[in-house]
Amino acid sequence: MGKHVIVGAGQVGGSVAELLADQGHEVVVVTRSGSGPVRPGIRLVAAQAGDAATMRQLTEGADALYNCANPAYHRWPTDWPPIASALLETAESTGAALVILGNLYGYGPVDGPMTEDLPLASTGTKGRVRAAMWEQALTAHQAGRARVVEVRGSDYFGPRASDQSYLGERFVPPLLAGKPATVLSDPDIPHSWTYLPDVAQALVAVAGNERAWGRAWHVPTSPAVTIRTVAERLGALAGAPAPRLRRIPWPVLKAAGLAVPFIRELRETRYQFDRPFVLDSSASEAALGLTPTPLDDALKAVIAEWRTR
Repeated sequence: MGKHVIVGAGQVGGSVAELLADQGHEVVVVTRSGSGPVRPGIRLVAAQAGDAATMRQLTEGADALYNCANPAYHRWPTDWPPIASALLETAESTGAALVILGNLYGYGPVDGPMTEDLPLASTGTKGRVRAAMWEQALTAHQAGRARVVEVRGSDYFGPRASDQSYLGERFVPPLLAGKPATVLSDPDIPHSWTYLPDVAQALVAVAGNERAWGRAWHVPTSPAVTIRTVAERLGALAGAPAPRLRRIPWPVLKAAGLAVPFIRELRETRYQFDRPFVLDSSASEAALGLTPTPLDDALKAVIAEWRTR
């Protein structure tokens, strides 16, 4: 068994920590507040991820260092660079594999399914921030200074999903109660939805596979479906009334963005919901031996979680 250090204890980091602890590894979870899963095998540490000296000390002797941090959406340009640099420096000095939780922003708008070999051609601020992080890490890998790998998923749903999830608090509880669910975009455009437990499985899989290092991988993700399809399957599985979806008009969202930074930032990524947004994970499924959780199975877990809240 090895030692694994995870930065971040949110919807992904906490799941990765528990998965590794279940496998018998020594797990250290680093957050600003010292929060995280409280259970045997997991040590919680309060520290700043951008403090390279502290991160080096915590990561000494570790097999892998996972970047599952999640700065505030509107602070990516200021908060991400120091964190990315400190964690890369930590990986270089300790020899731990740096496993980066990425996303699809770096590709920008594309026509057709997204594959890992697409150029990182985004012109948006958040897309360029994420692209720069990966390019910096990949350069270090190619120079032999570090061992790095990135895992990219689409919009998350499932247990532990944050309040900002499109298939989260605004969506599931109303549908289970027979009330209209709020959606922010056209509910009839195909979209890829990545199940959170599959994200954790992919991160752990690439961390321990030397052949996976030095490139990016997509999280195994079920075929793209519309928001309406998700609502219909959720209702059918839960025995709930036929779903009703209420779309918030774009001018209303735009006005709300004047007061709410998160909503304001959605303007840059609106393209992801105005056209088909399809992730192709066939390469990672073949190489890593992983398969996505079937949509119905994932939705059953979502229903069970919300019914216990």
